[in-house]
Amino acid sequence: MMRVVFMGTPDFAARHLHALVENGHNVVAVFSQKDRPKGRGRVVEETPVKKTALSMGLKVFQPQNVSDDAAVALLKSLNPDVIITVAFGKLLKKRVLELPRLGCFNVHASLLPKYRGAAPIQRSLMNGEKVTGITIFKMDEGMDSGPIAFSQELSVQEFETFGSLSSRLCTLGCHALKRFMELLRSEEFRLFPQDHSKATTAPKISKEDLHIDRFDNAQAVCNRIRALDPAPGACTLLDGTKLKLFNSSVISDSVEGEPGKIVSITKQGMLIACEHGTLLVKEVQFPGKKKMRPWEAKSGRLMQEQRVLGG
Repeated sequence: MMRVVFMGTPDFAARHLHALVENGHNVVAVFSQKDRPKGRGRVVEETPVKKTALSMGLKVFQPQNVSDDAAVALLKSLNPDVIITVAFGKLLKKRVLELPRLGCFNVHASLLPKYRGAAPIQRSLMNGEKVTGITIFKMDEGMDSGPIAFSQELSVQEFETFGSLSSRLCTLGCHALKRFMELLRSEEFRLFPQDHSKATTAPKISKEDLHIDRFDNAQAVCNRIRALDPAPGACTLLDGTKLKLFNSSVISDSVEGEPGKIVSITKQGMLIACEHGTLLVKEVQFPGKKKMRPWEAKSGRLMQEQRVLGG
């Protein structure tokens, strides 16, 4: 039986680890990033991958640098046939990539060569993609640039959010990983080079990406809100106060008003005028408060019609 080393950190990766073990693979060790403080209390929490690994009785290692001498010596002692990485959050250097007999493979949440980088799901939603998918590729020293072993498409639904698309891609990824592991041991296994001329990038989400300062194109603003829903949340300003926006859609009704103007607030949501199109937002969140419907915020005198968002 192949000796598998798994590397990953968030929930998305934890589900893939669980699937590997459930499918009977011999995971000899798990590597994850360091535990970090979270929440208002800044309490140190184990990574989701670490929690899953420990619950399944697996060995867990959390080196500061997975490519340093100590980590490489540890990996050599594990004698892996293959290393599988999923949202690990760290690049592997050549000395690690060359260790496993069969190589290192990554499960990536896009159809490579499109959306290479840390935030493929969010970036694909921001750009209004109708189709995305999962790619499993053999890692090289570049960023998500190695030859492709397996890929599978997934249609993006009309009102898809980062949360819903991430969940569906995770399910698809687990199935893809199962099929890949079967192929890896068969004579059918093949690698196909990426077309680097078609490569696009998906850089990590920045603070600037979160902020909506102009309501120019309703569809573009809606895409941004969806890409950051449920977390960390797209935000704008209302009378100088940060306001997060969730659960949005573009409606066909044309409204009059300067871009960013709150035209109406009803039980159906908040209508916002845009330079092109009209935006409907069904959930908002003020600092220190829970998510609420705009109607509730209006009733609590937190917001009202005719105010202008943005800036």
